[in-house]
Amino acid sequence: MKQILLINGHPDKQSFNHALCDSYKKGTKKTNVIIDQINIVDLNFNSNLKFGYRKRTELEPDLINAIDKIKKADHIVWFFPLWWAGYPAIMKGFIDRIFLPGITFEPVNGKPFPKKLLKGKTARIVITSDTPSWYDYLFMKRPAINQFKKGTLQFCGIKPVKITYLSVIKNSTEKHRDKWLNKLYSLGEKLK
Repeated sequence: MKQILLINGHPDKQSFNHALCDSYKKGTKKTNVIIDQINIVDLNFNSNLKFGYRKRTELEPDLINAIDKIKKADHIVWFFPLWWAGYPAIMKGFIDRIFLPGITFEPVNGKPFPKKLLKGKTARIVITSDTPSWYDYLFMKRPAINQFKKGTLQFCGIKPVKITYLSVIKNSTEKHRDKWLNKLYSLGEKLK
């Protein structure tokens, strides 16, 4: 049975990101899959990769559990807001702490690219933003998407990685928000 993991990187449980995640999850109820979820804000861990890669910082139990969930998942759906052209600090700390050599990739001596330890998995990134998508694309060159999709997920072997970019959230109408919630419900139904 296919295993789907939802990872929410928004630090506010009352955020629209959490509503979108819930809507996706409701959509999956009509499918034959196992659903699991990580709300990064609920985890107890130090977000600082204190020693970089020089020395392994001991992993807290919540991070060990998160790694196990990521390794078991066939498809991972990430939810986060775009803040200052990147993702929230708590999510960056989570990624820094668990996307590590020997866990998600393995350096290969004499080669520029590592062995990808998350091959066979797919992902979707759901981003909410107050920046219009055309501005993020044309002027900013999609820094968060490039960093996370290419520099993290694909670097570790996850592909394809599909993007759902929802904007402009600020001052959006209830009609727009309902449309986005329905879109996520539909993606959950189709497991995309």
